[in-house]
Amino acid sequence: MSRFQTVLRGVVLALGAVVFLFPFYYMVVGALQTKPDPTLAGAFPNPSNLSFDNFVNVNERIDLVSGLVNSGIFTGGVLLCTVVFGLLVGYALAMLEWRGRKATFALVLLVQVIPFQLLQIPLYVLIARDYGLADTHLGMILPFAINSTAVIIFRQYFLQLPKELFEAARIDGAGELRLLWSVALPLVRPALVTAVLLTFIGPWNEFLWPFLITKDASLQPLAVSLANYISTVAASTDNPFGAILAGAVVLAAPVVALFIVFQRYFVSNDLGSGVKG
Repeated sequence: MSRFQTVLRGVVLALGAVVFLFPFYYMVVGALQTKPDPTLAGAFPNPSNLSFDNFVNVNERIDLVSGLVNSGIFTGGVLLCTVVFGLLVGYALAMLEWRGRKATFALVLLVQVIPFQLLQIPLYVLIARDYGLADTHLGMILPFAINSTAVIIFRQYFLQLPKELFEAARIDGAGELRLLWSVALPLVRPALVTAVLLTFIGPWNEFLWPFLITKDASLQPLAVSLANYISTVAASTDNPFGAILAGAVVLAAPVVALFIVFQRYFVSNDLGSGVKG
């Protein structure tokens, strides 16, 4: 590229980054403002107007630590199930020959077009009434235990793996579970991290299902606690705008940190490097 093209690309990328990051910056600034300033000028506040009072106020009404722990348990359980079942199903769909494989994959794709909201009422009846798992972390986790998106991601990555590696391992006597653990899993690490990152956002921000299945405030994830705070308590605080933004910062911080730490894993490794000659 010419120098002009390089400079133009840098300018366009910089402008895109500013546009994308400005809402996050404005959220943090609004959470720190003692007196609210919802205008555009509030994006550049007076340092004397900045404090952590909004975080203290929202923590006095809802336990932020407890909400984060509940969100972590809910999200961690979903991630564990997603990785285990996603790897097993994706490997079976991509690497094993068995009757009904194409039909099963078609059903996985079909699940993608069915909104989860259509299933919430029968799921609630099944889990709360039949299984008696209302007000439990397990009741929150079960509907999200198998993620069709993760299954598709793992299947597509497994299909890209060199077949020679698996044929050589089978000749040496390795079973399918050994192949999955020792051969396939190290090569699909980008898919593993991608599936975790994409799955993490869903349960971490999930509101409606935890709200339906849990009535005990001590078990509710932070997203539900924050929504209850906004609807019932926030208006009575000195700075409702700042308190709401403070809760939003706490809710968004783990997701942002996770992406910053693991963003490099989105770039796939050279899958063909494991095959010689």
